[in-house]
Amino acid sequence: MNMSKSVLISGGTGLVGSELVKLLLKNGHEVRLLSRSKGKGETPPVFQWDYKKEYIEEGAFDGVDTLVHLAGAGVADKRWTKDRKEEILKSRTQTSNLLYEKLKNTDHNVRTLVAASAVGYYGMDTGDTNLREKSPAGHDFLAEVVKAWEDSTSRFTELGIRVVQIRIGVVLSNEGGALPKLLAPPVAAPLASGKQFMSWIHITDLARVLCKSVEEESMIGSYNGVAPEPLTNRQFTKRAAKAFGKLYLPIPVPKFVLNLFLGEMAQVVTGGNKVSAYKISKTGFDFKYAKLQNALEDLAKNK
Repeated sequence: MNMSKSVLISGGTGLVGSELVKLLLKNGHEVRLLSRSKGKGETPPVFQWDYKKEYIEEGAFDGVDTLVHLAGAGVADKRWTKDRKEEILKSRTQTSNLLYEKLKNTDHNVRTLVAASAVGYYGMDTGDTNLREKSPAGHDFLAEVVKAWEDSTSRFTELGIRVVQIRIGVVLSNEGGALPKLLAPPVAAPLASGKQFMSWIHITDLARVLCKSVEEESMIGSYNGVAPEPLTNRQFTKRAAKAFGKLYLPIPVPKFVLNLFLGEMAQVVTGGNKVSAYKISKTGFDFKYAKLQNALEDLAKNK
């Protein structure tokens, strides 16, 4: 068992954060949360922060040796207005900058930052190119956001802090993310061409990747947080429909319909990436859900 860590998590009440908190506590680590709302007597303890006011509650960093930074406005939660796009960017970069400035100007024991990132780094539609961590960044809106996000967390190395960035793919969970949305309509159908790749990861495995990043000091830099079986949107949708007992219609939802309903945000579902899990696998990480079939069966069983 690794030595116990004292971990401060931003975004710890979200979909991924909640799963990670459970795993860290199970592994014997001490956990505290940064949250916009302050409650009383919670477990784990909550410290208030507000990046717009550049505020972090006194004592948040006391005894902390590890930061896990997951905060950021949901990319697919609302239509991309100008204000929403600004919120998507600033909720990632300005929160990172606030944490950086506080650490720079405070006596602290933080030695590790594990930061969320996204496969959107590579661009919204990269076809069937096999993407590794050294592949170039894209140039569309999300790629620019993720690049700025990574830049804002990379500079923690200037403070002598080990930085790990997990480029997260499509997270599979019953509690939120892509899967419930995909299966919400009466019938499941491919989106746009259906040929775009989906690089997915079961939420259990994502929490395990993040936990490993906290515990293993040999991990440094960026890692793709995806399972080793990327599939096309058509393949994914067909298997998901079968696992959850939904009617599958092989006729794709046309791109123009998606554009009509989602606006610019439609690129998130009409595009895709084929992302490699080679680097994280090389660390000795063993996926519980390496195959989509197993991941879907688990989620369908526990729905």
